[in-house]
Amino acid sequence: MSLSSDSNAPLAGTTVLDLSRVLSGPYCTMQLADMGARVIKVEQPGRGDDTRAWGPPFPGGESAYYLSINRNKESLTLDLKHPAARDILDPLLERADIVVENFRPGTVDRLGLSYAQLGPRFPRLIYCSISGFGQTGPRRDAPGYDSVVQAEGGLMSVTGHADRPAVRLGVAIGDMTAGLYAAYAIALALLARQRTGRGQFIDVGMLDSVVSLLTYQAGLFFAAGTTPRRMGNRHPTIAPYDTFPAADGDFVLAVGNDEQWRRLCGAMQLEPLARDAKFATNEQRVLNYDTLRPILIEKFRAFTRGQCLETLLGAGVPCGSVRDIPEVLADPQLAARDMIVSLEHATAGTIRLLGVPARLSETPGRVSTPPPRLGEHTEAILRELGFGSERIRVLRSEGAI
Repeated sequence: MSLSSDSNAPLAGTTVLDLSRVLSGPYCTMQLADMGARVIKVEQPGRGDDTRAWGPPFPGGESAYYLSINRNKESLTLDLKHPAARDILDPLLERADIVVENFRPGTVDRLGLSYAQLGPRFPRLIYCSISGFGQTGPRRDAPGYDSVVQAEGGLMSVTGHADRPAVRLGVAIGDMTAGLYAAYAIALALLARQRTGRGQFIDVGMLDSVVSLLTYQAGLFFAAGTTPRRMGNRHPTIAPYDTFPAADGDFVLAVGNDEQWRRLCGAMQLEPLARDAKFATNEQRVLNYDTLRPILIEKFRAFTRGQCLETLLGAGVPCGSVRDIPEVLADPQLAARDMIVSLEHATAGTIRLLGVPARLSETPGRVSTPPPRLGEHTEAILRELGFGSERIRVLRSEGAI
């Protein structure tokens, strides 16, 4: 049973025509599907979403990458360039509340599927375009890839150590942030449509999305005119807020105020530091951090990571272990929060996926159906639109579906 049939879900009764592929668009539509929207994912016949080929691993012949971002959706194979494509798309558009696409700007115009072309025909349609640099500006036509926008959006310049090259984040933060902004904007557009009765166009650029994450780094530049630099794991305005080595591994210390600092000093028998004027306030600790850090390293290295965490957490000092992915996914806290879910996939068998992080008390989202096989729902969707067996056979023989 599709999640769209769950009348208690926030977006129940909402239909999304998903023309996107790879990550930013599918990540957006997965958020909508998790909250009850019916998402019809349109894929190229015979090939599908690019991520179906990204791997290894390929459990049961399915890409683990694809499986991670396409649950709760239906797959319709359709060649958007085929002359018969509009015979299928137009009745879908009549039923759709939302269209999501992440082609390079101009592509949907050539396909006759831009908002300028569809909006007058479907005035209630909410149309979301995700692209590398947005639909306006001198760089609108440039291709947008996550590593490019991480670099050009400034994230890489502040990630890594000062004496080493800039580092890309270990996840595609540009794609996923754009996807989250797109889902957020779509929810707002749905709310606005309740008031106005009209849909609207949503333009999300990956560069804009990444730049919005600079927050205090941009604020430091605006205020002082100095260029933020790579500082490893330390924080530019809070100390000690950094990674420290214990005897058997690293942990993160996040002292956010002076009271927490005094607790740390008491717990680790560092009372003289609490009384030292060079470290008494956060401002002084930031200014004198090059002196403070070696003292803390020497202290922490005398204990195991577990001993440090137990002592500090017991004193109310925020800290945590630097964990690898298997350690994270084995955390009982995540199990208690249903952040690891298992589903049965027709070819991949039992698969594990991440859960839904936004928890609504009255209208929760959920992971209901596994990511679809390529074209799994094509015939059912066409029959829903009134296509008979012979017409479906002809469309398939012509390569339209």
